[in-house]
Amino acid sequence: MRYVLLIILPFLLYGTPFKVATYNVENLFDAVYDGTEYEDYTPGKHNWNRRMVETKLNHTAEVICDLDADVLGLQEIENERILGQLVEKLKKVGCPYVYSAVSHKKGSSIQVALLSRFPIVKKHDIQVSFAPRVRNILEVEVEVKGYPLTFFVNHWKSRAYKGYESKRIAYAKALQERIARMPEGKEYIILGDFNSDYNAYITLEPKHNDTNGKTAFNDVLQTKVGQYLVEESQISKASRGVHFSLWQELPSHKRWSHNFYGKKSSIDQIVLPQQLFDSRGIEYVNNSFGVFKAPYLFTPKGYINRWEYKNKKHTGKGYSDHLPVYALFDTKAYVAEVAKTDPKQLLKKTVDDLYTVESLAQPVVLEDVVVVLKRGQNALIKQTSTSRGIFLYGCAGSLEEGRSYDVLVEGISTYKGLKEVTNVSVLKEKARVNLETYSVYADDFNAKNLRQNEVVRNLKGVYKDGFLYTEGIKIPLYFKKRKLTPQNGSRLKIDYGHLGYYKKLQLVIYDAGDFEILEE
Repeated sequence: MRYVLLIILPFLLYGTPFKVATYNVENLFDAVYDGTEYEDYTPGKHNWNRRMVETKLNHTAEVICDLDADVLGLQEIENERILGQLVEKLKKVGCPYVYSAVSHKKGSSIQVALLSRFPIVKKHDIQVSFAPRVRNILEVEVEVKGYPLTFFVNHWKSRAYKGYESKRIAYAKALQERIARMPEGKEYIILGDFNSDYNAYITLEPKHNDTNGKTAFNDVLQTKVGQYLVEESQISKASRGVHFSLWQELPSHKRWSHNFYGKKSSIDQIVLPQQLFDSRGIEYVNNSFGVFKAPYLFTPKGYINRWEYKNKKHTGKGYSDHLPVYALFDTKAYVAEVAKTDPKQLLKKTVDDLYTVESLAQPVVLEDVVVVLKRGQNALIKQTSTSRGIFLYGCAGSLEEGRSYDVLVEGISTYKGLKEVTNVSVLKEKARVNLETYSVYADDFNAKNLRQNEVVRNLKGVYKDGFLYTEGIKIPLYFKKRKLTPQNGSRLKIDYGHLGYYKKLQLVIYDAGDFEILEE
């Protein structure tokens, strides 16, 4: 049956749209010591052995089989040896890829690779730097339905470990230089893990900004022209070297494939030039871009079910810290849509507006928001001293308490009754603000004016059985760090508290410095 499948597979491929995908598999290493491995993946240490490699291969193959892409870019493949083992595993489980390629950067711990059901015509490494840890870009030409189609598989420098933007710019420049040398009209697809969001010019953090705001993905790869991102309605008439990121096809709250400690990002990308929208050769199938979200790729709590390394040992559980992204292509002409809104006109809204919707169809701007409380990556913002506040969950980034900003909000949600912003970027940093008028004080604290997402200050009361008794009312009191929970009967002074919501209104205390226990 397997051989019958191999015979009829090309005929099936040629009659339907084909799927292209990219997937960072998170460190697929083998069990052979080469000396370039990450410490955690040294054979014979940390429970990394042949049995664990086999488990990792099984999990990776499961995702790839279910994803069912005809051409698949891969990141974090150790070498050609483990790629061969993956190809054999896929063949055994009934998901064969006849053709494959891998980069060969000497001294690099990990490579990029490509699996294809279409014939590979030629392959080439684009060298970004002679430094051993700077990965190459893999260039592969594939023959698809009689048309040559080039794939560029990328894995740019991460934002960890001195991940300055200038290092990603080196990748973008090398790629653009290669594209500039290609014949006019040559069709290609850029994909991979760019470690840059589709709107990197907004999300670039100050600690990574050594380029005066110039970004690799938007400015050098030209997914932004002038002030604005290149839109789908513009790409068919774009000039050479200009590109469109497919993330823009999705609603803003769905634009993520990676979640790092609550910070969702769009670093896994498929990027297209004008040639894929020109009604010739290979064409993009409109509205086909998506994120592969099989249920097993998430934990019961909704986090990405990444490969587990716990107590300095591999446990054999999980898959990857990335989700695959995919898109469809065909030889039929691209079908454009009439733009419903002007993409250059960002909607200006208020915090009150966000309480009236469950999700955002497109990003919105909040002007003059003030950070009235920040703890870690969480914060509360308000626009005026009397307006409503809203909670920023896991996305407060470089925001400073006591400063005002113009921000771009791209994701909101409601968790157990608490309205949250889940994705926010700074558009403009503004002045410092005196926060005295932005909080609720003891004199104003009563049952009638309690509403979620306010900061409460200088409130005294007695703690008992999970409640704070104060000003003739009682309110649930929740300590984010349980060890801070005081004994029953303790008299407290709340210096900073967040009126949050978890099925019911509650006062949240984040740190030891936010309250004090008063002497009797």
